[in-house]
Amino acid sequence: MRTTPFPNQRCVLAAFASEHDLLAAAQALRDRGYTIHEAYTPYPVHGLDNILAVRPTRLPMLCLLFGITGAVAKLWFQVWTSAGSWPLNVGGKPLASVPAFVPITFEVTVLFAGIGTVLAFLLRSGLHPGRRARIAHPRATDDAFVLVTLVDRADVHVGGLMELCHTLRASEVYERSEVTS
Repeated sequence: MRTTPFPNQRCVLAAFASEHDLLAAAQALRDRGYTIHEAYTPYPVHGLDNILAVRPTRLPMLCLLFGITGAVAKLWFQVWTSAGSWPLNVGGKPLASVPAFVPITFEVTVLFAGIGTVLAFLLRSGLHPGRRARIAHPRATDDAFVLVTLVDRADVHVGGLMELCHTLRASEVYERSEVTS
């Protein structure tokens, strides 16, 4: 899983004017054996995740687990309080009347699932108050499509990679050799 916008090694950043140029360049670089670390786009680009071989997220499964945990915990608490800890006979109704527990159990299920998923996302992505954003390109969130390609092998020549990016219709190409904060 990618956790940092810039790896701790040299990389070449190429900015493109359109999503079509980005998709074509990503596919061409992937076909030539280059390692693409990340792509930054101002909006979701369909098909890019297949080219970059991005794994699907596991957050939906985590959301389900948080929801089930909330439902089970709330049902147990309601049965325990109404039948065990503080039993009250109200009009001859059973002490553990599960149909009466359905609305609040649903609400707690949604609450646990929502809060748990948001916290898991923030924890996994490393987002926290006070964290400084590291931006790949000044226009990456505005109108530029940025592709970060690693220089991770000895046979990768930076000049050749930069020249290839220019031929693939990149508007700007530059090398980044260190992580900046």
